[in-house]
Amino acid sequence: MISVKDLKLAYGKRVLFEEVNLNFTKGNCYGVIGANGAGKSTFLKILSGEIEPNKGTVEITPGERMAVLKQNQFEFDEVTVLNAVMMGHSKLWALANEREVLYAKEDFTEEDGILAGHLEHDFGEMGGYTAESDAATLLSELGVKEEFQQSQMKDIPSNLKVRVLLAQALFGNPDILLLDEPTNGLDIDTISWLENFLADYENVVLVVSHDRHFLDAVCTHVADVDRQKIKIFTGNYTFWYQSSQLMARQLSDKNKKVEEKRQALIDFIARFSANASKSKQATARKKALEKLTIEEIEPSYRKYPGIIFQQLREVGNQILNVEKLKKTVEGRVLFSDVTFTVNRGDKIALLSKDPLAITVFFNIITAETIADSGSYEWGSTVTHAYLPQENSQYFTGEDNLMDWLRQFVPDHVKDVDEPFLRGFLGKMLFSGDDVLKKTNVLSGGEKVRCMISRMMLQNPNVILLDQPTNHLDLESIQSFNEQCTDYKGIVLLTSHDHTFMETVANRVIELTPKGIIDRLTTFDEYLQDDRVKKIREELYQ
Repeated sequence: MISVKDLKLAYGKRVLFEEVNLNFTKGNCYGVIGANGAGKSTFLKILSGEIEPNKGTVEITPGERMAVLKQNQFEFDEVTVLNAVMMGHSKLWALANEREVLYAKEDFTEEDGILAGHLEHDFGEMGGYTAESDAATLLSELGVKEEFQQSQMKDIPSNLKVRVLLAQALFGNPDILLLDEPTNGLDIDTISWLENFLADYENVVLVVSHDRHFLDAVCTHVADVDRQKIKIFTGNYTFWYQSSQLMARQLSDKNKKVEEKRQALIDFIARFSANASKSKQATARKKALEKLTIEEIEPSYRKYPGIIFQQLREVGNQILNVEKLKKTVEGRVLFSDVTFTVNRGDKIALLSKDPLAITVFFNIITAETIADSGSYEWGSTVTHAYLPQENSQYFTGEDNLMDWLRQFVPDHVKDVDEPFLRGFLGKMLFSGDDVLKKTNVLSGGEKVRCMISRMMLQNPNVILLDQPTNHLDLESIQSFNEQCTDYKGIVLLTSHDHTFMETVANRVIELTPKGIIDRLTTFDEYLQDDRVKKIREELYQ
């Protein structure tokens, strides 16, 4: 167990936490949520001892071991992959080295023999005799093949390094596990493995993540970082979000009687509790929800951006035709023979095992890159708006946000005055003097929100989204997701956010070096389709 007592952390006049008192108990997984800059990662660093608070204490049950997902990919450059994983259990690793030194002695004494006996006992108790095979199995399950496991960390691809560091944190069944954005750099299959691993994990887990599907799959509780406080709520992210929204509506509805409001909340808890029995965290979450009282539900005071795409006109019958597109980069075939037609009502999830493939495809159909061969044609009625994954080219000057946005106002818009521009920026939570911020000082999340303002200005009937959740907080992701779900126009989308893909898309197209797979289906159905799995194996061979 971890106990946090009277915690305070401030940097000058900026107070991150004050009077925080919490207990994190065995058998529970806590999703740490909060706006960008609220202090989620900082809180994990306080728990791990990396940062000292101004006031208060963090106490861990004596004898319990804590493991932390490290972020520095270069820390273990001179170490083999297998050893880097085993070093995650520092006590076992130190014991292994002590054994090695002892047995290497030339003048091995009787006292050394007695010490060796104690070391062997402790080594066995900690699982030392199976440590190497356990580490190898863990690496294989995380997608690090055996051919890399004896290599030095500096010699393996960067996308594998994040998996090794994750294996290092998970190794040896730690009593307390702190994970900051553990799904970054993982593919769908590996994320699914990690969800199952954590759902079965019986110790304490705290995880910071912007992946709502992941939070829903693994969390029994939510630790909400807001207004210098941290409060723990029962349930996963979706339960927290829906219940807090319901409570806010109940508080604002003056016409409903108190008993009617109470019954609505009771019904909501019962309904969600029943659904929890179908989840991977079924037992723990269902029991927690059944014990929940409506007094524990609180409204969220978070601000959610107002993302609204309004079509200037509906699309016609011809939207986008793609014929035999092919692109190779540095001798690597990203995709070939890409042929499909976009139809009215389509919301297409684009997939590829090579993430660069989707970005390049988007760049081709927006005329930013030229294909090796093939063609594409947009319909005459189409107005498309593109949210690229890389947006630095749009923020090269020192304009304030008002002047920056003004340059993207389309010709059909008249009377572009200050209130008009403030309206679009205000929807994305730039209010007051925020609109006078210079673009060269914006954070990654602020730049994405500016780009969304730019998209809304264009009144598009087709939107193209390349990793739209990058840099955004959960509030912005939630609003963006809901708007894309309700949007009446066409969507072409790729995202690491599983929930975004599942709730928005009604069609899936996967780009491969040997052609495409095209299915009218939801994202989850596509991933679970055995016929699709066979086709994928053939196309990626």
